[in-house]
Amino acid sequence: KVNIMVSFLLSNTWLLDHSRVFFSVYCSSWLLYLCVSQCSAKNLKNISELFYYAQKAVLHPTGPLYCPEEKEMKPSCIKSLTRIFKVSDLDNDGILNDKELNFFQRTCFNMPLAPQALEDVKNVVRKNMTDGVEDNGLTLKGFLFLHTLFIQRGRHETTWTVLRRFGYDDDLELHQEYLFPLLKIPADCTTELNHNAYLFLQSVFDKHDKDRDCALSPEEVKDLFKVFPYMPWGPDVNNTVCTNDQGWITYQGYLSQWTLTTYLDVQRCLEYLGYLGYSIICEQESQAAAITVTRNKRIDLQKKQTQRSVFRCNILGARGEWQDQLPAGLSGSQPKQRKIREDHKSFYSINTTYVYGQEKYLLLHEVMPDFDFLSEEDLACDVVCLVYDVNNPRSFEYCAKVYKQYFMDSKTPCMMIASKSDLHEARQHYSLTPLDFCRKNKLHPPQPWTCNTVDAPNKDLYTKLTTMAMYPHAKLRCMCTCNRCTFCICQNILRSQLLTNIKAKFYSVVLNRHMAQADLKSSTFWLRASVGATVFAVLGFAMYRAILKQR
Repeated sequence: KVNIMVSFLLSNTWLLDHSRVFFSVYCSSWLLYLCVSQCSAKNLKNISELFYYAQKAVLHPTGPLYCPEEKEMKPSCIKSLTRIFKVSDLDNDGILNDKELNFFQRTCFNMPLAPQALEDVKNVVRKNMTDGVEDNGLTLKGFLFLHTLFIQRGRHETTWTVLRRFGYDDDLELHQEYLFPLLKIPADCTTELNHNAYLFLQSVFDKHDKDRDCALSPEEVKDLFKVFPYMPWGPDVNNTVCTNDQGWITYQGYLSQWTLTTYLDVQRCLEYLGYLGYSIICEQESQAAAITVTRNKRIDLQKKQTQRSVFRCNILGARGEWQDQLPAGLSGSQPKQRKIREDHKSFYSINTTYVYGQEKYLLLHEVMPDFDFLSEEDLACDVVCLVYDVNNPRSFEYCAKVYKQYFMDSKTPCMMIASKSDLHEARQHYSLTPLDFCRKNKLHPPQPWTCNTVDAPNKDLYTKLTTMAMYPHAKLRCMCTCNRCTFCICQNILRSQLLTNIKAKFYSVVLNRHMAQADLKSSTFWLRASVGATVFAVLGFAMYRAILKQR
């Protein structure tokens, strides 16, 4: 909509001649100012041009982009175009090659550039700048020069098309709709990254891992987040995920941190993906295409199977050194060999584990010990880890009380962990021993754990926690190693040498591909097969009765 002041000025030539200063401030486009100063309603001079530039000034304002007095782009415009250049630089070499330029052209204008047109663009830059083209590619200075040239020649709609395609509004700020697309998450559902999102994040990692050491140095991390208006990762990230010997975030730690962000705060993950240009590079409608909303947990429990890949374990226990040891053990670090500053500590730890050959993420969350009040967030998890110190006679009492008050009637599986198992086991000041308490409440026996070893802490404990989270309905007695209960006795029978020989002979008879056809029809073969089947049936029935009696 053009203000009525334009019509008033057009009807009065004298006023038009003496209102240049007012009109230059009132109009947002200097081209509109030039056109109006040379138009006449009486002589119908430049009337159509006036309305064209008036419309252009509203739809594609020059004010936010260019300063006509200094004849250069404004800092906010340079900052926005620099981010666009870095997002479009897919190999992070500081140059837009022909492939990247064509992808940029197709993304913004829905058509690639012809080879000759591409060379013409580079020649224009070469004639005006010495460092605008390098290795037959467009540098950042050349990219900015082209947009300055577009604006100076009245083609600022080209620059605005690029800016709006990459999510910018008229104030050169990223749209809220671009950063936070609509994503519906029902109750009791979690959010995870899908396969395409992991592929994109992998390409971003490879793009910035310049030394190819599968880890991001502090300089490489800063370079990765240059497209962000702020640094999203703090020093606590290095104590949350896997790092190498130098304390740098590894490739696995990098993916784990993104998985953690998606699980805990999906809106923040969408914002981060927006800064990285996920929807543009992957040619998706929005960043929401990178998110998978999992099935309701109740349905997983009913069907006794899950398709989730991230499982949360809340750690509870009396205050002690285990708070640093157990989460740090998941990331493979040695907590005894380092001192963590208070502002660098993290209450989360995440890493991958393997359950029956499937890669899953285990998220450990340290819950502050407050027996009188545990919030819904403290109780909302897939598995609970109750940790006590075997060397502290008063530590188990807290775990027992928490279990009886909050988790005894819950369907959430629980595991008792005996921390510092390398030290002398003190008698706990409780009516029952930890082992008797677990037996009484049908829990797994306390799992010993320590980090006071030369090697990295044993990862079997984390695999067991992930397995319990995946199959909360199953009684995983395979954790028992007492060799006294019925389950352990049956396992020993199944692993005995006698039963192994019987199975081997039976399979060799039945599955022998070179067995003669006559032998298959002989009574001896069927007699041996019948005896073998009978032996298996008797053993299976005996083990079933023994396990049923034990329960």
